[in-house]
Amino acid sequence: MTQPSKLPSWFGPGLLEPRLEYNHYPEEFDRLWRAFMTARATLGLMLVLLQGGVFLVTPQQSSHPWMVCVAYFCVAVWVRLMAKPSSLGHTFDVQWLRTVGVDLLVFSVLQASQTSSINYTPLFALPVLTASILGSLIIALGTSAGITLLLFGYAAWVSVQTPWDTTAQFVQAALTGAGCFAIAFLTSQLASRLASVELRAQRSQWAAALQRQVNELVIESLSDGIAVVDERFQLRSVNPAALAALGLGAKPTADVPCFLTQQPGWLELLEVVRLSHLTQCPQQQDVVIQYVGKGQRHLRVQTQLTKPLEVEANPLCVVFLRDQREMQARLRTERLASMGRVSAAVAHEIRNPLAAIVQANALLAEELENPDQLRLTQMVQQNAQRLEKTVHDILHLARANTQEEAVAGGMLDLKQNVIRISRDWLSQFEVSDVLSMTLAQEDCLVWFDSEHLRRVLVNLLDNAHRFASGQPGSIQINVSAHTGTTPQRSLMCLQVWSDGGPLDPSVEQHLFEPFFSSDSRSTGLGLYICRELCQSHAANMSYDRAYRFVNRARTSGNEFNVMFCTEPPVATSVSRQTSALS
Repeated sequence: MTQPSKLPSWFGPGLLEPRLEYNHYPEEFDRLWRAFMTARATLGLMLVLLQGGVFLVTPQQSSHPWMVCVAYFCVAVWVRLMAKPSSLGHTFDVQWLRTVGVDLLVFSVLQASQTSSINYTPLFALPVLTASILGSLIIALGTSAGITLLLFGYAAWVSVQTPWDTTAQFVQAALTGAGCFAIAFLTSQLASRLASVELRAQRSQWAAALQRQVNELVIESLSDGIAVVDERFQLRSVNPAALAALGLGAKPTADVPCFLTQQPGWLELLEVVRLSHLTQCPQQQDVVIQYVGKGQRHLRVQTQLTKPLEVEANPLCVVFLRDQREMQARLRTERLASMGRVSAAVAHEIRNPLAAIVQANALLAEELENPDQLRLTQMVQQNAQRLEKTVHDILHLARANTQEEAVAGGMLDLKQNVIRISRDWLSQFEVSDVLSMTLAQEDCLVWFDSEHLRRVLVNLLDNAHRFASGQPGSIQINVSAHTGTTPQRSLMCLQVWSDGGPLDPSVEQHLFEPFFSSDSRSTGLGLYICRELCQSHAANMSYDRAYRFVNRARTSGNEFNVMFCTEPPVATSVSRQTSALS
């Protein structure tokens, strides 16, 4: 039976797999290296004191062992202070010589020159441990073999110098050598195991840190608000969508905490969180968030409780905040999208009967002589043309490719059309000074359809009039020339500005999306259709907050910008291809 293959991880292959070799020396290795070097210096100081005491007690003894201990202490201190932490590697290099090699040499000299009952054999455990932990298994076993050979050599030298039986010396050398091999092997295996566990833990921390970054990026980019509330009703964490939904200007921090109990407009939200903590069950409820001086927002709140990591710890409450207006907009989008497909099919069916009505009305107008009856046929013709235009727009929005529609446009004078459309629009209001216009001096020929321009401008003026203050100059139209992205391309800019208040961030985010509107009586198709009409003629529509002068006072307001092309899009592409070939 074959084992299933592992799926690739999001965080790269083999991130959680341990490795025994280090790409660089971690802090744990540096700490161990310094500990061994400190132990060597401390041992050297103890040997200096010991040999000095022995020399003072027995002055007839040679001072050479004491001098060797002093030299060893100086070398150990120099290595501890001046050398950098580094591994012993797999060979007997300079690093091995100035640490383990010096220890073997000094301890061998002390063992060979001993004149008292002091036994220096246990000191050989220090170089064995140093080689096992700071080096590889080969270095540790090689060091143990060197110690064993030195001990056997010392036993052979003693057997030559003394006439009595030295079998005990050889047995002691054999046992010490075996113990060194055992210590080297066990210590090396233990060090490898600890290094593997440490590296596994380190890579687990890397994976957890990367997972945390991914989670934070995902949570930060969510359109739904997410807030974490503890048992004291303190906001522990919030994402940008939750900040906007709750009306907070900045994220709460440890220095400036935020509690649900401190905000009077969050009472309904506080009750939902309190009920979640009391019942230890998730809750779902529609609440109203009150803003100070900014109205209110209807939210759908859903809570989930986390599992506590400790027995006595309290769980955290994760609150999901969803704007009901956006939820309704999504539902309307799905419903109206299906209706749009049906409307496109109906529009195809309307075209043929509509053409028959227009033709029959034209034939009837030729037979009539009564002015009243002729006026009726003209009304039928006008409304039939209007209905045909509506059918054409529906079919235009239903098609994905709009390049053919852009070719159907023509060159028109933007200034003259804006003046004519604005006058027709003002004729329906009693106050005519609400609108002011600033027009460019040069010619303003743009590539656009005149009826589409009327539809775009009237829609922008209707939106501006809905939110404007109504005072003289509260709605302004500006037509000016604008330099394009390249010096060879010039654009004409139409700006419609009104002194209305700033849009809600949730409304501004979905401003040009279909079926999204702050007015429940609107379908939310106006700006979407205007932008589609602009894009079909290679024009661009955008929104921004801008300043204008109203009664000599600098006033901020909402501004819609439309950038028109001054030549046909197809001609532009043809000219570019021609210039590229030349």
